Amino acid sequence: MHTMRRRAQVLLLEDLLCCDLTGASGGRAGVLKQQWAKKGRTLVLADMIIAAIALEHGCSLMTDNRKDFPMEFDLPES
Repeated sequence: MHTMRRRAQVLLLEDLLCCDLTGASGGRAGVLKQQWAKKGRTLVLADMIIAAIALEHGCSLMTDNRKDFPMEFDLPES
């Protein structure tokens, strides 16, 4: 059973798109953090980096914690 589970994990990970943190996405993360701070929202830089990379690559962001990602994404209402 362990071997089957490991194989399923490998197959899942092989299908994921992995995007690098670039200077541009880092800068965008800082801008996002600053924009939301001006609106009175304190957001964690790590979350803003994730958001910036997703926005940069046109990816949908899937999360169970929408309050940490208030920017516009293709997120279904919960």
